[in-house]
Amino acid sequence: MKDSPSPAGDSDALLVARTLSGDSRAFELLVIKYQRRIQRLIARMVRDVDLVEDIAQETFIRAYRALHQFRGEAQFYTWLYRIAVNTAKKTLLDFKNDPLVTEAALRPAGDDDETFQPGNEPIAEETPETLLAAREIAEAVQAALDALPEDLRQAVTLREIEGLSYEDIAAVMACPIGTVRSRIFRAREAISAKVRPMLERQTGKRW
Repeated sequence: MKDSPSPAGDSDALLVARTLSGDSRAFELLVIKYQRRIQRLIARMVRDVDLVEDIAQETFIRAYRALHQFRGEAQFYTWLYRIAVNTAKKTLLDFKNDPLVTEAALRPAGDDDETFQPGNEPIAEETPETLLAAREIAEAVQAALDALPEDLRQAVTLREIEGLSYEDIAAVMACPIGTVRSRIFRAREAISAKVRPMLERQTGKRW
């Protein structure tokens, strides 16, 4: 028995159908619904704020132009995320060939990005020492994330930060679910290897 479409999927499908029938306001509602999530995804790939907004805008323009190709075989946001990832990759590639591009625009977002701040979680018995330790761990996690190969970083970001299912990540990254699981496992292991020694030093325990 085939699973019933989710309410969100039904809503998106209706807005897509309305857009294709000439209702431009319907697509504006899709933009409003997903704009922040798309910007957050892109911010994991580039650091420059203005560039993030430009890529997000280009993503929605491309989605609008290609909307007639959307068949509803995947959730709309999965289809949209894939366009966003491809648009960001193309933009970064173009900028790498541009001698005027700044390094900041090509660096992955750092720990000042609001979408990834492990150190913001409350800590029991906060002291200057524990706050510093938490900050150092957060920086180590971010540094380990930034050092990952692009495919591993993208997979673990979509899973841990965006909360996508393995099926949706496979659709976004155009690869089998087994590959997604492998990439996420390898990413977690690489991050853990960087952070575990710090935790052991601070707690005196083996993890």
